[in-house]
Amino acid sequence: MATEIATILMGKHRVDYTPYMLVGEGVVVINADKVKVSGNKAETREYTYYTGFPGGLRHVKLADYLTDAPEELINLAVRRMLPKNQLARKMISRLKVYRGPVHPHGAQKPAARK
Repeated sequence: MATEIATILMGKHRVDYTPYMLVGEGVVVINADKVKVSGNKAETREYTYYTGFPGGLRHVKLADYLTDAPEELINLAVRRMLPKNQLARKMISRLKVYRGPVHPHGAQKPAARK
């Protein structure tokens, strides 16, 4: 799912794709709380980040993300698949992830994608 979202955000599915321009569309992801992982990934996979303070190295298990913040998990997965530049920050701002089926973007008429 994250690879499809990253492709749409970058605009690689379009014929006018240009790597240095923002040509992709916005993506709305609903039902983020229904994400499932196979095997024992939930217990063994860890995400590491640094808070910026001395001794601020933190490790968060995938199971914690699945229960507490599944929208942040999808955001992390997609962000790591985007290019590492200023354009990627604009792309990730076009990603909207919601835990349940309700979202405030109905006026934009989002199309369902499989």
